[in-house]
Amino acid sequence: MVIRSVNLETVCGVTSTLPVHSLPEFAFAGKSNVGKSTLINGLMRRKSYAHTSGNPGKTQTINFYNVNDALYLVDLPGYGFATAGVEARRQWGRMIENYLHHSASLRAVFLLVDIRHAPTDDDVMMYDWILQSGLTPVIIATKADKLKRSQVQGQLSMIRQNLEARSLVRLSGTSDMTLIAWGGMGKGEDRIGRDEIYQVIDGYLGEPA
Repeated sequence: MVIRSVNLETVCGVTSTLPVHSLPEFAFAGKSNVGKSTLINGLMRRKSYAHTSGNPGKTQTINFYNVNDALYLVDLPGYGFATAGVEARRQWGRMIENYLHHSASLRAVFLLVDIRHAPTDDDVMMYDWILQSGLTPVIIATKADKLKRSQVQGQLSMIRQNLEARSLVRLSGTSDMTLIAWGGMGKGEDRIGRDEIYQVIDGYLGEPA
């Protein structure tokens, strides 16, 4: 995928009406400190378009990025932010669930989890929401650069087994989640897993990988 243009087109808060798009949408979900904004910037090849912060929970809106006038990358609010109030967390949850169930243009949800740890209760809940929305999850295991290369496959297997075992919703016999490791690679702009994510998106767009 060649990124020619990126535009933050719509920002939706708790009381906003979701936009209706004819272009396909690809959403990104994950807990507050999992590196979601960094990943979206990496995919868009922009250094700071999606806001990153040392303070987790910065994304409290649903942000729609128009890419190449061909698709939208959708940044969902980070969940599991411990210092946020109970009501704020409940509102974010309702906002995310409403989007997953009502966006007719949503094609795939990329769920980000930290490759170094077992998925949290919130990760499992989000995984279930994705399945309940009729979508097959694409799991991106972030921070793969923090591990030795020999450790990555074992951690991916652990994440798969943990999600499948704890989920209240079962994948159909013909479906399966996609697992992609993501992380920095040296000091350059390249990222482990970026091409694999592009391939998933291109597959939904019907474009050659």
